Amino acid sequence: MRIYRPSRAQGAIVWMHGGGFVMGDLDTEHAWAVRLADGAGAVVISVDYRLAPEHRFPAALDDTYAVLTWASEHAAELGIDPERIAVGGHSAGAGLAAAVALRARDQQGPRIRFQLLNQPGLDDRQQTWSARHFTDTPWMTRDKVTAAWRHYLGSTPASPYAAPARATDLSGLPPAYIATAEFCPNRDEEIGYALRLLEAGVSVELHQWPGTFHGSQAILSAEISQRQLAELAAALRRALAE
Repeated sequence: MRIYRPSRAQGAIVWMHGGGFVMGDLDTEHAWAVRLADGAGAVVISVDYRLAPEHRFPAALDDTYAVLTWASEHAAELGIDPERIAVGGHSAGAGLAAAVALRARDQQGPRIRFQLLNQPGLDDRQQTWSARHFTDTPWMTRDKVTAAWRHYLGSTPASPYAAPARATDLSGLPPAYIATAEFCPNRDEEIGYALRLLEAGVSVELHQWPGTFHGSQAILSAEISQRQLAELAAALRRALAE
């Protein structure tokens, strides 16, 4: 893991990179982690979880949960309030964050203050309207999504800890901020997950970004990417301060 510490911080976020469970590392997430730490005034703990297909589910989840547990146990060392720890990420990393929140709830693990989910990968079934119609968008095709889930799951049947959209009970989870991209295969599963959280009594802020595609926020020079990052940082800052 890599820790980003702003000059003043009262909380932290355990942050997971994207890459479909098979790509990405601390360096690919570096620019966003720096901006998130500065913008939110939070310690960002970026997780270099093990990747599929060499390490299939639940390796990445176990790594992420281990870092969350470490952060909770070492809050004083990090200079943060142990009651102000969030989880979040991009794409597959955001899906891991949602899964960690489920696991922490079910196993009475560390208390999670907030979920910051940017375009999360939540459902291996690909049955939504957006999954069936946005099959060849920039940086993300239906074949790539299928391959990512196949590499991650192998022959293991998907569980809610792998694909959080499969969870039947979403009550008792931390409040969430969910951001979606207009032209993204995952869009409708993300919106559906937000609605189900609301139905379960979980507070949710849902932001649908028009004209964007999956991963387009990586183009940091784009005005809408800068707004996306500012929104994510502001949402985290509010959640850790409340």
